[in-house]
Amino acid sequence: MASAGDVFVLIRELRDTTRTELGQLTGLSRTAVASRVASLTELGLVAESEQAASTGGRPATMLTFDADAGIVLCVAIGISRTRMAVCNLAGEVIATSDIEQEVALGPDDLMPDVVKRLDVLLQEHPDVPVYGVGLSLPGPVDRVRGCSRDSPILRGWDGVELRPYFGELLSGVPVLMDNDANAIAIGERGGELERLDDLLVLKASTGLGAGIISGGVLQRGAAEAAGEFGHNKTPAAEGLPCRCGDTGCLEAVAGGWALVHRLQQQGRDVRHMRDVVELVHAGDPEARRMVRDSGRHVGEVVAAAVNLLNPAVLVIAGDMAAAYDVFVAGLRETLYRNASAMATRRLDVVAAAHGGHSAVIGTAAMVLDEVLSVHAVDQLVSAKV
Repeated sequence: MASAGDVFVLIRELRDTTRTELGQLTGLSRTAVASRVASLTELGLVAESEQAASTGGRPATMLTFDADAGIVLCVAIGISRTRMAVCNLAGEVIATSDIEQEVALGPDDLMPDVVKRLDVLLQEHPDVPVYGVGLSLPGPVDRVRGCSRDSPILRGWDGVELRPYFGELLSGVPVLMDNDANAIAIGERGGELERLDDLLVLKASTGLGAGIISGGVLQRGAAEAAGEFGHNKTPAAEGLPCRCGDTGCLEAVAGGWALVHRLQQQGRDVRHMRDVVELVHAGDPEARRMVRDSGRHVGEVVAAAVNLLNPAVLVIAGDMAAAYDVFVAGLRETLYRNASAMATRRLDVVAAAHGGHSAVIGTAAMVLDEVLSVHAVDQLVSAKV
């Protein structure tokens, strides 16, 4: 028999519905539907409103998911910038705040600042319940322990559990973590690509990573390290040192950090990939050449993944997406030359729908899938009884 959680999920998916329609969809009696709806309205998750009847008779009472009944806090940690956001229960961004600080300084330097910023953001939303916190990291994550896992990039973060940093501010609130590319993939599929079961998200920024949705399921891999394509070997990078400590990685020729390093060697005043993108938009020929070449190198490596996974859409996210036209012009050259005609015939290459907010929106979607699930809502209802 359908529970209150089942009824809520239906209301959330339908957006506007009636008790009669819920009864028809669930097979519940009128009394049972009324009981479950009453529990959900008491939680604030469902709002009621009257809609004028077209026949002039008694108006129907509409049931709507109230996205403003609570908020989720999102933290997208990047190599050179951390973005925080407050989102409503529909995953829409209400407020943001950024910290321009290198992640290499370590969690004890960065995380207290993150919590302070979240505290300031929360003061703008008093008395609104916080349903959860989402956190994404640019590398493999141990989601059970809540920490970075075996990442050569996040030195000083590996194995450090991050949930305790939120303890005083948000006691008892669930904190969920994942790799940033995975979070972006979840967020992209929640938008215009919702009905697609096969998509590949490339996060091209300081580093390179991928989020893979195949058969409608996010693929994390046996060691939860799926999508780390930036450290695939490529002949173009032979002998070049990578920041991971190895040589010959794709990132050594195509990652944002490599482009920044080469421009700095030329005496250019750049600190991170966003500075390179600004040069691209200003028409700088060297920056444009480098970004296009980056796309070429990425397309050559990703062609194998396109053949293997046959996605319907290839989504470009991260700082490089801000120079989308130049980057993708290079990517298309090698991707379509190296991947099979069958795999690319219906492949769409698109920019991430949410731009610079992709990671926080994806992190919000990740949290909401958990805290507004059937089981989670049923637990909230039981706690109220």
